Amino acid sequence: MTQGYTFLEDRVISDLAFEATGDTPAELFQAAGLALFEGMADTGRIQPRVRKEIRLKHAQIDQLLYDWLSELIYLKDAAGLLFREFSVQLDQNAEWNLIATVRGEPIDPKRHALRADAKAVTYHQFEVGQTETGGWKARVVVDI
Repeated sequence: MTQGYTFLEDRVISDLAFEATGDTPAELFQAAGLALFEGMADTGRIQPRVRKEIRLKHAQIDQLLYDWLSELIYLKDAAGLLFREFSVQLDQNAEWNLIATVRGEPIDPKRHALRADAKAVTYHQFEVGQTETGGWKARVVVDI
């Protein structure tokens, strides 16, 4: 299994749904971040001009992924930023700790091919877990 994502057009009608995969939890989080922003814009047109660091922690990895994607949506809304690069470090002690660096730039409707405007991550069909081969997979539905 490698890092990646697939849009699930048959799962929801008015929302954005995707499955993200990765060999490690960090790769899963990177793929989910990229899928989220690819659903909102053509990430190939986003330049990595602005750098943001994100630190989160949670006892459960599924809640951490939920918080991660919610934080990315918050940065899009509050700071008007789109991202294309996601560098994630995860470790687990008593709880999961995430330190991530994301890179992107301010939204420019003239340059960016905008798609759906993500509003919030939902718990509808939300799933995170290991696969039979030891990789990681998540299913996410985002309200648009």
